[in-house]
Amino acid sequence: MMVKTGNVGSAVRKLFCNKSLNDMEGKENGSPAIGIDLGTTYSCVAVWKRDRIEIIPNDQGNRTTPSSVAFADNERFIGDAAKNQGPTNPTNTIFDAKRLIGRRFSDSVVQHDMKLWPFKVIKGPTDTPKIVVSYKGQQKEFLAEEISSMILYKMKESAEAYLENTIKDAVVTVPAYFNDSQRQATKDAGTIAGLNIIRLINEPTAAAIAYGLDKSYDVIGKMNVVVFDLGGGTFDISLLTMAESGNFEVKAVAGDTHLGGQDFDNRMVDHCVKEFKRRCNKDLTGNQKALGRLRFACEKAKRILSCTTTTSIELDCLHDGIDFSMKFSRAKFEELNMGSFNNCINTVEACLNDAKMDKSCVHKVIIVGGSTRIPKIQSMLVEFFNYKELCKSLNPDEAVAYGAAVMAAKLSGNNSDIRVRDLVVCDVTPLSLGVEVTENVMSVLIPRNTPIPARKSKQFTTRYDNQSGVAINIYQGERSRATDNHLLGKFSISGIPPARRGVPQVKECLEIDANGILTCTTEILSTGKMEKLTVTNENGRLSKEEIEKMVKDAKKYKLEDQEFKKKADARNALEDCLYNMKNMIKDHKIKNTARLEKLKNAIADTTCWLAKNKDASVDELQREKACLESI
Repeated sequence: MMVKTGNVGSAVRKLFCNKSLNDMEGKENGSPAIGIDLGTTYSCVAVWKRDRIEIIPNDQGNRTTPSSVAFADNERFIGDAAKNQGPTNPTNTIFDAKRLIGRRFSDSVVQHDMKLWPFKVIKGPTDTPKIVVSYKGQQKEFLAEEISSMILYKMKESAEAYLENTIKDAVVTVPAYFNDSQRQATKDAGTIAGLNIIRLINEPTAAAIAYGLDKSYDVIGKMNVVVFDLGGGTFDISLLTMAESGNFEVKAVAGDTHLGGQDFDNRMVDHCVKEFKRRCNKDLTGNQKALGRLRFACEKAKRILSCTTTTSIELDCLHDGIDFSMKFSRAKFEELNMGSFNNCINTVEACLNDAKMDKSCVHKVIIVGGSTRIPKIQSMLVEFFNYKELCKSLNPDEAVAYGAAVMAAKLSGNNSDIRVRDLVVCDVTPLSLGVEVTENVMSVLIPRNTPIPARKSKQFTTRYDNQSGVAINIYQGERSRATDNHLLGKFSISGIPPARRGVPQVKECLEIDANGILTCTTEILSTGKMEKLTVTNENGRLSKEEIEKMVKDAKKYKLEDQEFKKKADARNALEDCLYNMKNMIKDHKIKNTARLEKLKNAIADTTCWLAKNKDASVDELQREKACLESI
């Protein structure tokens, strides 16, 4: 039996060792491929241009874009405009979509975060979390993939405006510790955004590529490099060996897909809420607008505390007309978050242990992600690595996108730089792969941090007398109990000759190729009968029909946004026309009394019409402007 249900590429759909395979995946298509760092709090896009990497600014001129989407009465905002909606429109301003993507509603992580988010999350079909907002007078439900697709589309749009070219292909980064569902969901988000994701690349691996190409230091022979990536919502640690030839070999990865700057903000918010209650005997937790303003202020204070030792949080009329003011010291911030800081260092130590490498063998420590600007984290890292200087030559907010753009240039073939053409990256499996055996036990065949491609096998036996068949459930994860891990696929084999339990031998083999495709082979040793399954993770994924519907919805929202902008531009043009004519009258440029009177009446009528017709169409606005100008 040969069953192929799609392209799984389990936790291992990452990078590759096969250089000829890389060359096949990207084709010269006239338009460049871009690299996107799809972050929890901020995203960044870059491109290989003129034999170097360029970080692409957004429409506000900023080099990073908030990963936020907001819905107002008649308009959708993405990026900076959406983030600015947070304090005043918290229930319709979506952030942290990356913390939801690829997860179940029943996941304890989702249940915990729901208590902190001002927006509503409900249970959708197949235990999928859905975000509920109010838009155009209706309740709208969105999957995390849809919100992420809007952010990806914003990055695509920025790149197209900057490059004056249509963009289709992209390399998108994911946390090294993302499981298969999270990776697949990210690919789905790219499809909805109209992007062909030619590769998902681990964030710390992308950062290492950026530093390897940056040549901010000389690589002599082989160099062991630790990439410490602490962003807004995720934490990754990777240990790589970097060679002078341009090869990158990942030795071990570790991390937490639920640790970052947002957690530090939340602890500050919790502290302020408790302080407000202590002082005023009033509870803020039910006031989402107050919490939105407070969260905004806490994030700003956190950033300031990376530069100074004290700052103030000042908010007028925070709740029930009561002002709130308090001093916040760096020492207090560190005290609130020391548990998380210690967890980061413990994870670094675990990663080194997995690679069986002493910290003294690490040559360079690269820090990536906005949260690495926190002085305490830097000092703890320096101390852990025996006062080794940290690598900070690249902007920590941009290094991941930089590396993704390098990989995009290689895969697309749209570059002439030999450093990029000769780049070879060998990655590892971030999570263990195995099968379920007796009593719900997970039997690991391919341990985490195994270099790919890989092939491992084990022999199993029957549980009952005269058992004729075996069901094979394939899981991914680190828990001892199989069902606590992530189910990748299942199938069965029959035809085992009758025998007492424990006698028949069944050989189970898991094989991962350079593409990250996981194949499971089961063989009955006594008869030679074999069953083979190419495993994919369809469980909980969006169907082809659902993705197509979301693509159509994305186009609809795009058209609505464009229509809104046209109306806003037409309204502004009419208001400008009114303003200019009022100035003409004011400056006495019209001498004819009858004409002057007619113009004053026309201005008054148009001003009145504008006030009464707030939802006027583009045609109506343009018609009013034409009438006004004809006078």
